[in-house]
Amino acid sequence: MAMRGKAALAMWWDMAAQALPEFAHWHAHEHFPERLAIPGFQRASRWVSADGGEGIFVLYELENHAVLGSPDYLARLNAPSPWSVRMMPHHRHMVRSQCRVMESFGGTTARKVLTLRLSPQAGSAQALQEALRTLGARVAVAPGMAGLHLLRHEAPAIAQTEEQRVRGASDRVADWVLLACAYDADVLQQLSDSELSDSALEAMGACTGVERATYALAYSATPADMVDA
Repeated sequence: MAMRGKAALAMWWDMAAQALPEFAHWHAHEHFPERLAIPGFQRASRWVSADGGEGIFVLYELENHAVLGSPDYLARLNAPSPWSVRMMPHHRHMVRSQCRVMESFGGTTARKVLTLRLSPQAGSAQALQEALRTLGARVAVAPGMAGLHLLRHEAPAIAQTEEQRVRGASDRVADWVLLACAYDADVLQQLSDSELSDSALEAMGACTGVERATYALAYSATPADMVDA
């Protein structure tokens, strides 16, 4: 198994607790159907902070990187619905990475996901990717684990969209994104503390300052799930 497609959109933001119930309703019943109706969107998943905090993580798996600049997708980004316009300002501290899939082993929609935002040291990109490829092939079939996926940000050549304008702030990006998916939370924590610790990643060739967080799966859907019976 592997991620669906050769590209992905990975996003993180904070959502205040009082806004979360309406956000979850909107995201599941308007936003996901909108996005999954766009050609090339293969799967959507939303995750919430595993420690009960305000963090949200969303992953869209895409057929290819061209989807991120496609006319159908840009049409949605530049014509948000009234409900979307009302919800967008609640997306605080947005990190939004438009990615190519570099490595992908196993599944993506397990109970928990550890997300790591990182960058390679100068001259170490190939070594870091090779080390994570070796790790991914083993980790994806380890007890308690479901998959390991490596993404690299590559922005499409598009102008600022209306959705970005409504949010009212510039989006940060993550250079590389590593996703470790697991059905056993304790096993995932052990991996985070050992082979995916800051020191282990730096030994593989990553820069200092890795940003990590663990999330619990809230909802996942594919285009087929949006079709009425």
